[in-house]
Amino acid sequence: MHNDKHNPAGKPELVCPAGSLRALQLAVDAGADAVYLGLRNATNARNFAGLNFDDGQLREGVAHAHARGAQVLMALNTYARADDEATWYAAVDAAVDLGADALICADTAVMAHARRQHPGLRLHLSVQASATSHEAIAFYRRRYGVERAVLPRVLTLSQVGHVLRNTDVEIEVFGFGSLCVMVEGRCALSSYATGQSPNNAGVCSPPSAVRWHDTQEGVEARLNGLLIDRYAASEPRGYPTLCKGRFNVNGRRDYALEEPTSLNTLAILPELIGMGVRAIKIEGRQRSPAYVQQVTRVWRAAIDAAAAAPDRYRVLPEWTATLGHLAEGQQHTLGALDRPWR
Repeated sequence: MHNDKHNPAGKPELVCPAGSLRALQLAVDAGADAVYLGLRNATNARNFAGLNFDDGQLREGVAHAHARGAQVLMALNTYARADDEATWYAAVDAAVDLGADALICADTAVMAHARRQHPGLRLHLSVQASATSHEAIAFYRRRYGVERAVLPRVLTLSQVGHVLRNTDVEIEVFGFGSLCVMVEGRCALSSYATGQSPNNAGVCSPPSAVRWHDTQEGVEARLNGLLIDRYAASEPRGYPTLCKGRFNVNGRRDYALEEPTSLNTLAILPELIGMGVRAIKIEGRQRSPAYVQQVTRVWRAAIDAAAAAPDRYRVLPEWTATLGHLAEGQQHTLGALDRPWR
């Protein structure tokens, strides 16, 4: 399933999120080449009630994926606690026992354990490691045998190309889903407001900290008491995160940090393929199985079309319509990949 290093225009893998066994099954059946998932503990960054896999579900999910030619990538992408590193090491061992094809890791101690105890296990460098240069990626390759690196969503398209030209490690990029103004999940804003790390809490705004209040001025969204947005009665309300709230700045009320938009790279898919990107990742382990199924179908069709005839490739209206209904804020952006002001 992995493309030849010397075939830069080879078809990239479609890597889709699986927050549940049902999401895994629908993603695989809709054409995912690989799914990524996590265990029900703090070893993954979506440690959230109602999500993730116990051992039995993971075994069933691996069997479903493998029977259809798809791979299972297990996210062990948080940093081990100083007083409980054994939990992370046990998760590495469990991944091997349960048949995962690769681990997605950020912590060097976790990677060292995997390399020492399971030298044949494939390691992918998590976006949480924030490796944005080919030199950083080469370090992880040299020390831990990392075979793929997931690039953070802060690089421009030219920077992605520079990394690809200077590494023999497979490169995976995000194609669709949520954006983050922070360094991939290490959010000082959410931590300040709630006292909980977004990685360890499994989500940017823990439900226990979110409150909605009807007032004469509209519906207020508060995070641990902090007012982060106010909506008119008829206005659609998104999932309330501090960075995507509206604030009064110099007398103007607007999205001060980031608008609620979804990354969508469909328009530049032939360029990503031509550069030699090995995998396109869809964000969203906290999304519904129906969301995962619909997004996977669109991206399966798009990748196949772009790889088969890049010169004739165009974004179909039905793809745009489907993703538009699923996008955050029902808006799309190319994110950092396209910075026309540079």
